[in-house]
Amino acid sequence: MTQSISDVEQIVRRLRRLDCCAVSDALDRLGLDGVASGLAQLSGDARIAARVVTVKLGTGEPPPGPPVHLGCRAIEAAGALDLIVVEQRSGVEAGSWGGLLTLGAKVRGIAGVIADGLVRDLDEALAYGFPVFARGTTARTARGRIVEKGFNVPVEIGGVRVEPGDFAIADRSATIFIRAADIARVLDAAEAIVARELAMSKALLDGVPVSQVMGGAYEHMLK
Repeated sequence: MTQSISDVEQIVRRLRRLDCCAVSDALDRLGLDGVASGLAQLSGDARIAARVVTVKLGTGEPPPGPPVHLGCRAIEAAGALDLIVVEQRSGVEAGSWGGLLTLGAKVRGIAGVIADGLVRDLDEALAYGFPVFARGTTARTARGRIVEKGFNVPVEIGGVRVEPGDFAIADRSATIFIRAADIARVLDAAEAIVARELAMSKALLDGVPVSQVMGGAYEHMLK
Protein backbone atom coordinates (compact mmCIF):
# COMPACT_ATOMS: atom_id res chain seq x y z
CA MET A 1 0.00 0.00 0.00
CA THR A 2 1.39 3.41 -0.97
CA GLN A 3 1.98 5.72 1.98
CA SER A 4 0.89 9.35 1.85
CA ILE A 5 3.31 12.14 2.66
CA SER A 6 1.53 12.69 5.98
CA ASP A 7 1.92 8.98 6.81
CA VAL A 8 5.64 9.13 6.01
CA GLU A 9 6.05 12.28 8.09
CA GLN A 10 4.45 10.58 11.09
CA ILE A 11 6.57 7.44 10.66
CA VAL A 12 9.80 9.42 10.38
CA ARG A 13 8.89 11.58 13.38
CA ARG A 14 8.33 8.49 15.53
CA LEU A 15 11.45 6.74 14.24
CA ARG A 16 13.62 9.77 15.03
CA ARG A 17 12.61 9.56 18.70
CA LEU A 18 14.15 6.08 18.95
CA ASP A 19 17.69 4.70 18.86
CA CYS A 20 19.14 1.70 17.07
CA CYS A 21 19.29 -0.52 20.14
CA ALA A 22 15.58 -0.06 20.85
CA VAL A 23 14.73 -0.76 17.22
CA SER A 24 17.03 -3.81 17.18
CA ASP A 25 15.28 -5.16 20.29
CA ALA A 26 11.94 -4.60 18.59
CA LEU A 27 13.10 -6.57 15.55
CA ASP A 28 14.20 -9.40 17.85
CA ARG A 29 10.83 -9.40 19.58
CA LEU A 30 9.06 -9.63 16.23
CA GLY A 31 11.45 -12.16 14.69
CA LEU A 32 12.59 -9.77 11.95
CA ASP A 33 16.01 -9.06 10.42
CA GLY A 34 17.46 -5.69 9.43
CA VAL A 35 20.55 -4.88 11.51
CA ALA A 36 23.69 -4.05 9.51
CA SER A 37 26.73 -3.75 11.76
CA GLY A 38 30.12 -2.26 10.96
CA LEU A 39 29.01 0.91 9.18
CA ALA A 40 30.68 3.65 11.20
CA GLN A 41 29.38 7.18 11.60
CA LEU A 42 32.14 9.24 9.99
CA SER A 43 30.50 12.67 10.17
CA GLY A 44 27.49 14.35 11.71
CA ASP A 45 26.69 14.62 15.40
CA ALA A 46 23.39 12.77 15.72
CA ARG A 47 21.54 9.68 14.57
CA ILE A 48 19.56 9.76 11.36
CA ALA A 49 16.21 8.17 10.55
CA ALA A 50 14.22 8.50 7.34
CA ARG A 51 12.74 6.80 4.30
CA VAL A 52 15.21 5.11 1.95
CA VAL A 53 16.26 6.19 -1.54
CA THR A 54 18.73 3.68 -3.01
CA VAL A 55 21.75 3.75 -5.32
CA LYS A 56 23.44 0.61 -6.66
CA LEU A 57 27.05 0.92 -7.86
CA GLY A 58 29.28 -1.53 -9.67
CA THR A 59 31.78 -2.06 -12.46
CA GLY A 60 31.28 -2.27 -16.20
CA GLU A 61 29.15 -0.10 -18.42
CA PRO A 62 26.40 2.15 -17.04
CA PRO A 63 22.81 1.64 -18.18
CA PRO A 64 21.86 3.25 -21.52
CA GLY A 65 21.07 6.95 -21.57
CA PRO A 66 22.79 10.29 -20.96
CA PRO A 67 25.76 10.03 -18.57
CA VAL A 68 24.94 11.10 -15.02
CA HIS A 69 27.40 11.03 -12.14
CA LEU A 70 26.59 8.44 -9.51
CA GLY A 71 24.21 9.57 -6.80
CA CYS A 72 22.86 12.63 -8.61
CA ARG A 73 19.48 11.14 -9.49
CA ALA A 74 18.97 9.97 -5.92
CA ILE A 75 19.72 13.43 -4.55
CA GLU A 76 17.29 15.08 -6.97
CA ALA A 77 14.55 12.58 -6.02
CA ALA A 78 15.02 12.87 -2.25
CA GLY A 79 14.10 15.43 0.38
CA ALA A 80 13.92 16.06 4.11
CA LEU A 81 12.05 12.81 4.83
CA ASP A 82 14.67 10.73 3.03
CA LEU A 83 18.18 9.40 3.37
CA ILE A 84 20.31 7.88 0.61
CA VAL A 85 21.57 4.30 0.80
CA VAL A 86 24.45 3.29 -1.48
CA GLU A 87 25.59 -0.25 -2.30
CA GLN A 88 29.22 -0.42 -3.45
CA ARG A 89 30.37 -4.01 -2.99
CA SER A 90 32.35 -4.33 -6.22
CA GLY A 91 35.67 -4.85 -4.44
CA VAL A 92 37.14 -1.87 -6.32
CA GLU A 93 38.65 0.81 -4.11
CA ALA A 94 36.74 3.94 -5.12
CA GLY A 95 34.63 6.54 -3.44
CA SER A 96 30.93 5.76 -3.44
CA TRP A 97 30.15 9.27 -2.16
CA GLY A 98 32.01 12.57 -2.21
CA GLY A 99 32.06 16.25 -1.39
CA LEU A 100 29.87 17.69 -4.14
CA LEU A 101 27.29 14.99 -3.53
CA THR A 102 27.36 15.87 0.15
CA LEU A 103 26.73 19.53 -0.58
CA GLY A 104 23.99 18.69 -3.06
CA ALA A 105 22.28 16.47 -0.48
CA LYS A 106 22.61 19.05 2.27
CA VAL A 107 21.06 21.74 0.07
CA ARG A 108 18.09 19.40 -0.50
CA GLY A 109 17.70 18.86 3.25
CA ILE A 110 18.37 15.11 2.96
CA ALA A 111 18.88 13.41 6.34
CA GLY A 112 22.17 11.69 5.50
CA VAL A 113 23.84 8.91 3.55
CA ILE A 114 24.60 5.28 4.39
CA ALA A 115 27.22 3.70 2.11
CA ASP A 116 28.19 0.05 2.12
CA GLY A 117 31.54 1.01 0.66
CA LEU A 118 34.19 3.71 0.97
CA VAL A 119 33.57 7.47 0.80
CA ARG A 120 35.85 10.42 0.07
CA ASP A 121 36.00 14.15 0.82
CA LEU A 122 35.20 13.40 4.44
CA ASP A 123 36.57 16.75 5.61
CA GLU A 124 33.84 18.44 3.57
CA ALA A 125 31.14 16.29 5.13
CA LEU A 126 32.52 17.18 8.58
CA ALA A 127 32.56 20.88 7.73
CA TYR A 128 28.94 20.74 6.51
CA GLY A 129 27.86 18.68 9.51
CA PHE A 130 26.30 16.19 7.10
CA PRO A 131 25.81 12.65 8.47
CA VAL A 132 27.77 10.00 6.59
CA PHE A 133 27.86 6.32 7.59
CA ALA A 134 30.27 4.11 5.64
CA ARG A 135 32.79 1.26 5.68
CA GLY A 136 35.73 3.67 5.54
CA THR A 137 37.43 6.34 3.48
CA THR A 138 39.52 6.65 0.34
CA ALA A 139 40.83 9.41 -1.91
CA ARG A 140 40.25 7.38 -5.08
CA THR A 141 37.60 8.78 -7.42
CA ALA A 142 34.75 6.69 -8.78
CA ARG A 143 35.40 8.11 -12.25
CA GLY A 144 36.86 5.42 -14.48
CA ARG A 145 36.42 2.79 -11.76
CA ILE A 146 32.75 2.29 -10.89
CA VAL A 147 29.43 3.43 -12.27
CA GLU A 148 25.84 3.75 -11.15
CA LYS A 149 24.06 0.53 -12.12
CA GLY A 150 20.66 1.56 -10.84
CA PHE A 151 18.71 4.13 -8.85
CA ASN A 152 15.79 3.28 -6.56
CA VAL A 153 16.36 -0.43 -7.10
CA PRO A 154 16.82 -3.16 -4.47
CA VAL A 155 20.28 -3.12 -2.86
CA GLU A 156 22.13 -5.19 -0.29
CA ILE A 157 23.69 -3.39 2.69
CA GLY A 158 25.63 -5.40 5.25
CA GLY A 159 23.82 -8.56 4.20
CA VAL A 160 20.39 -6.90 4.47
CA ARG A 161 18.17 -6.54 1.42
CA VAL A 162 16.87 -2.97 1.22
CA GLU A 163 14.06 -1.79 -1.04
CA PRO A 164 13.28 1.80 -2.10
CA GLY A 165 10.69 3.18 0.30
CA ASP A 166 11.88 1.11 3.25
CA PHE A 167 12.96 2.98 6.38
CA ALA A 168 16.35 3.24 8.06
CA ILE A 169 17.81 4.42 11.33
CA ALA A 170 21.54 4.78 12.00
CA ASP A 171 23.62 5.81 14.99
CA ARG A 172 26.96 4.91 16.52
CA SER A 173 25.67 1.45 17.51
CA ALA A 174 24.45 0.19 14.15
CA THR A 175 22.51 0.80 10.97
CA ILE A 176 19.06 -0.74 10.77
CA PHE A 177 16.68 -1.17 7.85
CA ILE A 178 12.95 -1.75 8.33
CA ARG A 179 10.66 -2.93 5.57
CA ALA A 180 7.85 -0.53 4.79
CA ALA A 181 5.34 -3.32 5.39
CA ASP A 182 6.74 -3.86 8.93
CA ILE A 183 7.33 -0.29 10.04
CA ALA A 184 4.10 0.20 12.04
CA ARG A 185 4.54 -2.85 14.25
CA VAL A 186 8.28 -2.22 14.67
CA LEU A 187 7.58 1.31 15.88
CA ASP A 188 4.92 0.08 18.30
CA ALA A 189 7.25 -2.58 19.72
CA ALA A 190 10.24 -0.23 20.00
CA GLU A 191 8.19 2.46 21.75
CA ALA A 192 6.93 -0.11 24.27
CA ILE A 193 10.51 -1.23 24.95
CA VAL A 194 11.67 2.36 25.45
CA ALA A 195 8.84 3.00 27.90
CA ARG A 196 9.83 -0.03 29.98
CA GLU A 197 13.50 0.96 29.95
CA LEU A 198 12.66 4.52 31.01
CA ALA A 199 10.82 3.08 34.01
CA MET A 200 13.87 0.95 34.80
CA SER A 201 16.15 3.98 34.56
CA LYS A 202 13.90 5.86 36.97
CA ALA A 203 14.09 2.95 39.40
CA LEU A 204 17.89 3.02 39.30
CA LEU A 205 17.89 6.77 39.96
CA ASP A 206 15.55 6.15 42.88
CA GLY A 207 18.11 3.81 44.42
CA VAL A 208 16.78 0.38 43.47
CA PRO A 209 19.74 -2.05 43.15
CA VAL A 210 20.73 -2.74 39.55
CA SER A 211 20.50 -6.50 40.08
CA GLN A 212 16.86 -6.07 41.07
CA VAL A 213 16.06 -3.71 38.18
CA MET A 214 17.75 -6.01 35.65
CA GLY A 215 16.40 -9.24 37.07
CA GLY A 216 14.45 -12.00 35.39
CA ALA A 217 11.87 -9.66 33.92
CA TYR A 218 14.57 -7.83 31.95
CA GLU A 219 16.01 -11.07 30.59
CA HIS A 220 12.62 -12.07 29.18
CA MET A 221 11.25 -8.68 28.15
CA LEU A 222 11.67 -9.35 24.41
CA LYS A 223 9.47 -12.43 24.48
